[in-house]
Amino acid sequence: MDLNIEKENFEAIAKAIHSDTSPVGIDAKKTHVLILEKLLQIEKRLASIEEKLAEE
Repeated sequence: MDLNIEKENFEAIAKAIHSDTSPVGIDAKKTHVLILEKLLQIEKRLASIEEKLAEE
């Protein structure tokens, strides 16, 4: 599994979830919302792929 993230993408994600008021330095709620949104996008793409495969 390749977990290398391009520096530009890493910095954008880090900036998006950063929080000065959190003891761990990130906004946990925002982080979870971003993760859930990405999972929903993946779920939609997977459903589309499965639908196309079923048509073959």
